[in-house]
Amino acid sequence: MPERRRTPALPARLPARLADRLPDRLTALRTPADPGFWRSPVRGARFTAVLGVVLLAGLTLLFVTGLLSYAAYNPDLDPVNDKTPGKGWLGFYLFAWPTGPHWLYRLTQGLHVTVGIVLVPVLLAKLWSVVPRLFALPPVRSVGHALERLSVLLLVGGALFQFITGLLNIQLDYIFPGSFYTLHFYGAWVFLAGFVTHVALKLPQAVRVLRSGGIRRGGAGPLAAPGSPAAPDPLAAPGSPAAPDPLAAPDTLAAPDPLPATLSRRGALVMVGAGSLLLLITSAGRSFDGPLRRIALLTPRGGTDQGPGPNAFQVNKTAAAVRITPADTGERWRLTVRGPAGELRFSRAELLAMEQHTAALPIACVEGWSTSDQLWRGVRLSDLAALAGYPDSPPDVFVESLQRSGSFRKAALRDNQVRDGRSLLALEVNGAPLSPDHGYPARIIVPAAPGVLNTKWVETLTFGEL
Repeated sequence: MPERRRTPALPARLPARLADRLPDRLTALRTPADPGFWRSPVRGARFTAVLGVVLLAGLTLLFVTGLLSYAAYNPDLDPVNDKTPGKGWLGFYLFAWPTGPHWLYRLTQGLHVTVGIVLVPVLLAKLWSVVPRLFALPPVRSVGHALERLSVLLLVGGALFQFITGLLNIQLDYIFPGSFYTLHFYGAWVFLAGFVTHVALKLPQAVRVLRSGGIRRGGAGPLAAPGSPAAPDPLAAPGSPAAPDPLAAPDTLAAPDPLPATLSRRGALVMVGAGSLLLLITSAGRSFDGPLRRIALLTPRGGTDQGPGPNAFQVNKTAAAVRITPADTGERWRLTVRGPAGELRFSRAELLAMEQHTAALPIACVEGWSTSDQLWRGVRLSDLAALAGYPDSPPDVFVESLQRSGSFRKAALRDNQVRDGRSLLALEVNGAPLSPDHGYPARIIVPAAPGVLNTKWVETLTFGEL
């Protein structure tokens, strides 16, 4: 019988090489709607749940401090304090903004802006972790799924809008159309609608995922490689630590065909936290004096030396920027005070001849920066109210500036702010006359009030006509 000829075996390395390249070629043919398109081993339900819990706490704090900032403007007092047209019931107002503690607005708005900056890496990581779901098909599977998708649209769109406009406002880059005040107000309510709906739908699932072992465990299915110490053993006795959880839902965020891991999920969380810490270090100092302010390099009110002298602290609007000239503030300047007693006019020298009072108060701006307490000296607003015809119970006051254009050149202060003995028409600061940039010849200073309500270059005070 003739001997059969054997076909020579192919080199053993060739099929393996082709097999290694085949998944990459198949992946190149996939679309984002295919779960296999997304191959990062970091994505997973627990990774997303940890980020979601951080955002739940942080965004809740942002919304509460944002409402407090809105309240600090006393928006129902006069239209000049609230630039929001047609706000309706969205502009609900619960209480008159207090004057104590005097650092209240410095704290609430500093938290609002600082937490917003620190959450940027967390928000970006959260959006990255769930991006595969944005391409899932079919886009709507049920009424409940449609509601979830709508909440995601409002949540993601609202969050990006609020963060982008807020960061631009901090940097004084008003490149968006319209008023920041109005845009941020309505954007907050759109975001809240999506946020509340999304939390109601997803919080129970996030709690279940975290209770099942958090980021420390691999979990069932694609969260851990089969055979790894973290992976469950499908042959293990029910109830044993190695057995899979029969109630655990499949992890639809984990890659079904992940690439080899170069970074653990814990490491990814550490990177996100490090990014947030870096933003905290380089921005939070704008609310403090000394070394912390000098390293606040990412904010306009940090990283710069204000120079020596009693007026060497942060300024928002300069006199030159709003076209206040020496002729406007010179010898011809007069303060006009109106009330039941008629119209009174005072020169700066006459104001200096009145009883002077001092108050140690900060300047705190809606942009999140603030100064330490400065020592202001001037005439109490309550004393000027008495001259205007209100000797016993000072009323609200309407303040007008020499500034002829721009927002908040007029402002209204509530009666509790006028009554406070620390509320001054300031003429001096830290033992020296006000500089032109700090409001010479006279400015308002009120405890716990937003900086824009501490009107500079005051020209007229009208008591009791609001």
